[in-house]
Amino acid sequence: MTAGLLTVTTEPVDACATLRDDWLDLEHRAELTVFLSWQWLGHWLSVYKPDAIVLRVTEGERLVGLGLVVETDERRHGVLKSRCLRLHQTGHKLLDQIWIEYNGFLAERGKEDAVAKACLEHLCSAMPGWDEFILGAIDADEADRYARITGLYKHLRWEAPCFGVDLDGLRRSGGHYLDTLSRNTRHQINRAHRLYGERGEVKLVRPDSVEGALAVFDAIGPRHLERWGHGPDQSGFANPDFVRFHRELIREQWPEGGVDLISVMAGDEQIACFYNLLHNQVVYFYLGGMSVETDNRLKPGLVGHSLCIEDYRHHGFHYYDFMGGDERYKSNLGHFHRNLVQIALQRPRFKLKLEDVARRARNRWLGEASAGHER
Repeated sequence: MTAGLLTVTTEPVDACATLRDDWLDLEHRAELTVFLSWQWLGHWLSVYKPDAIVLRVTEGERLVGLGLVVETDERRHGVLKSRCLRLHQTGHKLLDQIWIEYNGFLAERGKEDAVAKACLEHLCSAMPGWDEFILGAIDADEADRYARITGLYKHLRWEAPCFGVDLDGLRRSGGHYLDTLSRNTRHQINRAHRLYGERGEVKLVRPDSVEGALAVFDAIGPRHLERWGHGPDQSGFANPDFVRFHRELIREQWPEGGVDLISVMAGDEQIACFYNLLHNQVVYFYLGGMSVETDNRLKPGLVGHSLCIEDYRHHGFHYYDFMGGDERYKSNLGHFHRNLVQIALQRPRFKLKLEDVARRARNRWLGEASAGHER
């Protein structure tokens, strides 16, 4: 199909022999986050081998857009079956627990809206069998544009704010990172740093080998499980597919500088570990593991993040991104920069309308029950 001067074609990912080269070439002409890079999506294809369809957008002979769509069936409430398209996700809960964020179509700089419009119109006209197009986690404003382009009903499944630290701005100001924080947060960090200093020097330590990087990642696991839980929707370390994805990503990307594993030490004691994704001089804090302290004055996470932020600033990185989540430490340490959402763009199907009516009735009842309890 053609949308303006753009043409969209599709082919199975297994038949697309030039996909890696095409993706890397388009990356150099795009504004993108790590999650739309071949560093992430190429690894996703290699490890999980999803049965994906490649959307290819061209302007004449020039490639200007790419996307990977997977068709799956989703069952809800025991009776409702919905045929879904998903962008850069498999539709399998355990495989999608790797938490892609800042999702969207890969597009040449300046053509983002045109590429999205062409892809969405193609999906609506050339692939009529699906019920819902699942997008997430995606910028909330971009999700609204996708809904306007298609004219489809937007069902919000999940939302969260994003916080981060502008490292370029810190360098321009010439100030210290801690000076940008509230008096209370600054006090907590300085006090914890002083108390940890009684155990020895407080510093960041990076591994010097792939095996060392994997050891830091493995050390995060027990702490992450303790913090978030062992259930299927809790810590990814309870999911072997999640662990396999990241251990292989570390093996592949640590030598290339695409991931960073850090231990925060107080003397000989490891008080925190961090696993960050690095792309285009942006730091994406992916996950961490903090020691459990009985003294609530000790804040290993706050101390560790503050040291990391100063370290990355010193090394010329542009931004330290805490990514999606409304945890208090993120708002204390960073500044809000966008909202992320997961949405379903729904076609006018009776079953989906009926589900929406039931959902609204349930939410109204829960709201009224909550209000009654408060009274």
